[in-house]
Amino acid sequence: MDQLVGLLPIILMFVIFYFILIRPQQKRQKKTANMQSNLERGNRVITIGGLHATIEALDDTKNIVVLRAGDGSKLTYDRAAIREVVEND
Repeated sequence: MDQLVGLLPIILMFVIFYFILIRPQQKRQKKTANMQSNLERGNRVITIGGLHATIEALDDTKNIVVLRAGDGSKLTYDRAAIREVVEND
């Protein structure tokens, strides 16, 4: 019984770490993966590097996205490089 009481603070610490650190990170990863899988042509996006662009084409087999930047240039990115979809004004 004394051993269980001695381990209780350590167990409690792991439970707190799970709810404060691990669970929110898993939710963010799930939300990001869902957003990246639902990308469509014409979406305005921001990449992890900060590029603001519009999706020109998608290749689902290779997970590639072709983006059109503000100056009209077309750039190819991995789908995982998309950080967020910007709502249309």
